[in-house]
Amino acid sequence: MYRYNSRSRIFSSGRISDKFESALTSIKRTVENETEDYILNVNETEYVNHLTEQYSMGVPEIMFEDVYADSYEEDIPSEYFPMSFHVYEGKKYKKEVIQFIIPVEGDADLLSNCPASSISLGGGGNFHIKGNTIVAEFINFHNDPKKIKQDFDSEVRGVHRNYETLSNDIISFNNSLASNTKSFLTQRKQKLLAKNDLMSSLGVPLKKKSNISETFSVPQPRFKEKLSIKPSVLEKGFNPEPTLDDNNYRHILKLINDVGKNFERMPSVYKGKEEEDLRDHILMTLDPNFELGSASGETFNKSGKTDIQLRYDSSVIFIAECKFWSGEKGYLKTISQLLNYLTWRDTKASVVMFVRQKDFTSILEKVGNSTKEHENYLGFIDKSDENWYNYRFHINGDKNRELKLAIQLYHLPK
Repeated sequence: MYRYNSRSRIFSSGRISDKFESALTSIKRTVENETEDYILNVNETEYVNHLTEQYSMGVPEIMFEDVYADSYEEDIPSEYFPMSFHVYEGKKYKKEVIQFIIPVEGDADLLSNCPASSISLGGGGNFHIKGNTIVAEFINFHNDPKKIKQDFDSEVRGVHRNYETLSNDIISFNNSLASNTKSFLTQRKQKLLAKNDLMSSLGVPLKKKSNISETFSVPQPRFKEKLSIKPSVLEKGFNPEPTLDDNNYRHILKLINDVGKNFERMPSVYKGKEEEDLRDHILMTLDPNFELGSASGETFNKSGKTDIQLRYDSSVIFIAECKFWSGEKGYLKTISQLLNYLTWRDTKASVVMFVRQKDFTSILEKVGNSTKEHENYLGFIDKSDENWYNYRFHINGDKNRELKLAIQLYHLPK
């Protein structure tokens, strides 16, 4: 093996864990250096995604199957020669050097790092990094191609062992990056909110100060049955706004889903019903199961022909729009109609679609494909059921004012 400076060899110039720590330190510093207005108003998910994308590390792919060979002549120092050669100390002699070159896709420099779990630096593979390739070189002393190939294969086995471990280290770091970034953001935001005594966005009771404007959150509901490119910020300051607890939001959606499933189980009872009639059935289930723990709050009520609203004082904090499926265009229009009602940060909503078409599966596929085309779409969260999708949207005109939107579909007879 023709050995180069150890700093250019793969798996030899420091642990990858040091690079991870450096990245996390940079993220924390970035969050700490943001202005108060920015931290309190930015869309948390979009900001976390921005930093995660910026600091995630792509696993460099070593293209083992694309290896190729080359050769050149080099003046080789006498100390490299086997004892059987008659050479003089301090002299150099011209010999052929065989190169095995393996292309790398991605950041080849990451391969210079030792895996986090490796006991010692190096440890297999005397390849060195050259541009976007890794290269192993062997001096051709004996014109023995079989021996050179055996030496090369031995080096490759060493590379495989460390490369697999290093790749897993990088993947693990990337998988934890969003949660670590979220933690830095949450810590900074909590400090700012505590400083200003604006605790409503954390869903805990207000501790009032005489010099701070009143801040509130929707009180914890009590159920009669025991049953979480860098975004820009348009706002200045931070205004406390009412929010609906995520657990209560999920419970409301589950009640809607239970009613919708009942529509499907008893088709003869609901056959021929119109949107407003079906809405009233949902409302009759929600209203007795849910009440706010505050005399000043209102419970569920009708607004217009097809929507259900939960209001706090004069603010809409939950809305469900009930419509029959009329195609993708009508579906996206329903979302737009619902968004027009909403102005508050962290509002929750649901679009309840009644489907009379026979091929219900194809309608579900259309929802999955077309929702992302809406101009206010931010991202997909998850599916709570085969017919129940959860998304992130933003209100009109401001991506930082995010709302959670559930799409719930039910198959009804004509």
